[in-house]
Amino acid sequence: MKRGAFSLMELMIVIVIVGVVYTLAIQTIKAPQKEQNTPSFLNLKEFLLSFSKDNQSVSLRCEESCKSCSIYSNGKKLQTIKSFFDATVEIYRYDFFQGALLLNRDNCFDFSVDGDGVSDQVIIVYKDKAYDYTPYFSSVKEYDSLESAVQAKEQLMREVQ
Repeated sequence: MKRGAFSLMELMIVIVIVGVVYTLAIQTIKAPQKEQNTPSFLNLKEFLLSFSKDNQSVSLRCEESCKSCSIYSNGKKLQTIKSFFDATVEIYRYDFFQGALLLNRDNCFDFSVDGDGVSDQVIIVYKDKAYDYTPYFSSVKEYDSLESAVQAKEQLMREVQ
């Protein structure tokens, strides 16, 4: 004899399985978004590129004492975020002959990324860490000091010559 309905036990097992799969799927979808919404010097390029539409350049500008920053795309303010650093941040440009040169700044912090993922070619020093943004298409490199970042640059230049 064939039954046309499911038993209560079969329905409960299916509901539990669907619930577990749904919970796992939601956790994996939401996890990257949380990381994306919290900028740091290690993910700053990716964070800014998440605001880029149609491969437009995006910039982060922090004024005065670096307490809040604004994200701009093509001169239009997109969003204001709480700063993840303070005014002690230093920005350097690397020159092979002169070494690391401290940049004069009008604002507390300016950083931009074009639509292709190429960022400002700078080394950012904050809290005894140096973040090297000079490689064009690779990820940010973190060093223990500005001196170790400069030594790595000089070593790379010697290897290329």
